[in-house]
Amino acid sequence: MLTWAVIFLIIAIVAGLFGFGGVASLATQIAKILFIIFLVLFIISLVYHYFPRETNSTSLNVKEPFPTDDGGS
Repeated sequence: MLTWAVIFLIIAIVAGLFGFGGVASLATQIAKILFIIFLVLFIISLVYHYFPRETNSTSLNVKEPFPTDDGGS
């Protein structure tokens, strides 16, 4: 998504240099919106990375799939 924001920013700069005002302003707005969305998703991923969910200790208990019975018959 950041790649798209950079692409639209470059389109806006090139269009502004050639004098296409409408295209430049539209590409600038799209680049700003994509950058803000990217920034929000980046902050959310940082929060999830540094503050992981706590798991219940009982959910971490793993039982053997097949019970081993060494008792003689």
